[in-house]
Amino acid sequence: MPQDITNKRITCPHCGHHLHVTLDTSSGDQDYYDECPSCCREIHFNLHIDEYHQKIQLAVNNDDE
Repeated sequence: MPQDITNKRITCPHCGHHLHVTLDTSSGDQDYYDECPSCCREIHFNLHIDEYHQKIQLAVNNDDE
C-alpha cells in the first residue's frame, strides 16, 4: 500500500455503524461528504494533514448544526 494511502475505522454519526474508510493523503487537506452504506445518510469528513507531527487528523460528523 502506498505511503499516501491509509485506512481508518470510523463510526457513522447517524446510525453508529462501524466503517472502514480509505484515505488518500496525497492531495493534502480535504473536506468532503460520503454516504454511509448502512443508513445511506451523508457523513461529513474533514481531513487535515499535520506534516510537522506526521499525523492525520480526521473529523467525522453529521453536519446537522
